[in-house]
Amino acid sequence: MATCNTLVFCECSVVLGQNGWSVTYTTQSICVLKGSTVELSCAIRYPSGTVTSTFWFTKMETGVEPEDLSQNPEYAGRLEYHGDKKNGHNLRIADLREKDSATYKFRFITDQTGGKYTGDPGVTLSVTDVVLEMDPTSVSERENVTLTCRTKCTLDPITAYSWYKNGQPIPNSNTYSPVYILFSVSSEDTGRYSCAVKDHEDLPSAEETLTVTFVLGQNGWSVTYTTQSICVLKGSTVKLSCSIRYPSGTVTSTFWFTKMETGVEPEDLSQNPEYAGRLEYHGDKKNGHNLRIADLREKDSATQQ
Repeated sequence: MATCNTLVFCECSVVLGQNGWSVTYTTQSICVLKGSTVELSCAIRYPSGTVTSTFWFTKMETGVEPEDLSQNPEYAGRLEYHGDKKNGHNLRIADLREKDSATYKFRFITDQTGGKYTGDPGVTLSVTDVVLEMDPTSVSERENVTLTCRTKCTLDPITAYSWYKNGQPIPNSNTYSPVYILFSVSSEDTGRYSCAVKDHEDLPSAEETLTVTFVLGQNGWSVTYTTQSICVLKGSTVKLSCSIRYPSGTVTSTFWFTKMETGVEPEDLSQNPEYAGRLEYHGDKKNGHNLRIADLREKDSATQQ
């Protein structure tokens, strides 16, 4: 995936003040991605005196001086403040976390009597992660799957979305829509999927796993295998699984086999002496038909049915 350092700057102005006192915030609300970096900015005005103290904070109680964020251990190593005590008071917060979501306000104190001022209403920061929604997460072949890339607040702007399978970009998958559809899936589409918004590819969503099962059947008859191919080591043990559907009646016999000739009933593997002592079969004659083969040999390589 591409890597980028995310930094959000704000360009509109909001001026609040009275009697010559004011704080001008460059924006009132910002939505940014978890893990990225944001910069909050403001400028101040005051009637007279000299500014002796400036700081940003998020919590204020009546009669109690608010806490300077630079003294808050939760922000340790993540804050960078630049200010000339008159204009250009910029607070940069790195490695954003969802709990950083809050309203940030700027306060300054002068050497004049009563010379303290807090700029209201402040800047509301919303930190969001990217979430991939998959519907459904388990399907049979030839069905469609819808992937939706969401954020909890509105990022501005989002120009495109990127889509990934097993950590690798899906070829020709960049879209201008937050929705991506996998049409008529096959077992090859089984895997882990994620998404990201353009220019934030280093901050992808958590992965969601898609399972596609192989289905054979017609007229109400089917066998659904949990996989079409398996590679295992010689000497190890493998488990093959399937479930069945049928229109009516009662199942009287179930078995796995590898060879079939036209007009001849295939041989139940449990009767094959080459598998003696190595097979274990569990099934309820309707669903959950599991075949376990131990001490695998190279000649066991075959298509089990």
